[in-house]
Amino acid sequence: MLVLAGCAGAVSSGTTETIGSTNAVGTADGTGSTAGVSAAGDAVGTNTVTSGGTATVSASPDLAVVGVAVEATAGNATAARSQVASRVERLRTALTDAGYEVRTVAFRIAPEYDYSGDSRELVGYRAYHALEFETTPDDAGSAVDLAVDNGATSVDRVQFTLSDEKRAQLREEALAAAVDDARATAETVAGAADRSVGADLDRQFGAANVRPYDSRVAYETAADAGASTSFEPGPVTVSASVTVTYKLE
Repeated sequence: MLVLAGCAGAVSSGTTETIGSTNAVGTADGTGSTAGVSAAGDAVGTNTVTSGGTATVSASPDLAVVGVAVEATAGNATAARSQVASRVERLRTALTDAGYEVRTVAFRIAPEYDYSGDSRELVGYRAYHALEFETTPDDAGSAVDLAVDNGATSVDRVQFTLSDEKRAQLREEALAAAVDDARATAETVAGAADRSVGADLDRQFGAANVRPYDSRVAYETAADAGASTSFEPGPVTVSASVTVTYKLE
């Protein structure tokens, strides 16, 4: 919703912009967000226009995060833990020897019950140890196969995302495009009031959001692997938002 102080009517737009001198108030846009509110008049009586801008850029992923796990069930917690520890040692060694930096992301041991009777019956204990490592997108399939062949009983996720360097690059591109979007909107608003946009007086940047590409895969046992694994990852998107206040001439 667009509010022009001193004008006869209102003009709708995709974001919230307000221009004018006194009692100017921004209104919420169609998504429920609220853009900036214009300043009244500054010390020399000039007016301002405040406009929000958004932009999204995308790129092919340059990083894959693979999560695998080992599970085992036994009659007691110690036996379950021991089985998992042995398999994880083999798995960790294989991954490390292949050049991956492996880290533990989860570990738990919990009782397992049978609820089919009148009361629950303890049937054993399940141990779970999850590992995570990073690789290149092209190598993700062979990395999954290596893990499964060396004791991983489940592949919890394969996420295609961006390295810190690539993420920072796309964030800059998204922010620059968002600023251009904000100025274009401000110029449209100002033109409707027979005014023009001058220098920007203030910028407020929202957080840049990264949306990685998730590929959900699951192996229950190494025997389920079958043929070699391959992935076709989609693009990773980075979005940014800004609110800019301009001098109104």
